[in-house]
Amino acid sequence: MPAWAAGPFVNITLTDDELAIICPAEQVPVGIRAERDWRVLKLVGPFPFTATGVLASLATPLARAGISLLSIATYDTDYFLVKTDGFEDAMSVLTAAGHTRIG
Repeated sequence: MPAWAAGPFVNITLTDDELAIICPAEQVPVGIRAERDWRVLKLVGPFPFTATGVLASLATPLARAGISLLSIATYDTDYFLVKTDGFEDAMSVLTAAGHTRIG
């Protein structure tokens, strides 16, 4: 894995088709293809693997508002990445849908 893939939030996915790295934009060297300007929403968990509808309860109102997201799940926690320019709108939509903002 590249040494530059570091920071407070890093996700590395390696498949037969690609190597995808999510990390702070300032870590990515010039010349590396990158999608920039994302903010991270941490879903407070952990959620049991038997829970259904957790991601849908957040993704559905965002989709209805035309806000795209990138979802990442770990063993204990789920994260949504939302473009920076739509972050406050996303927070408003999620609050209106009954979710609570912490921090």
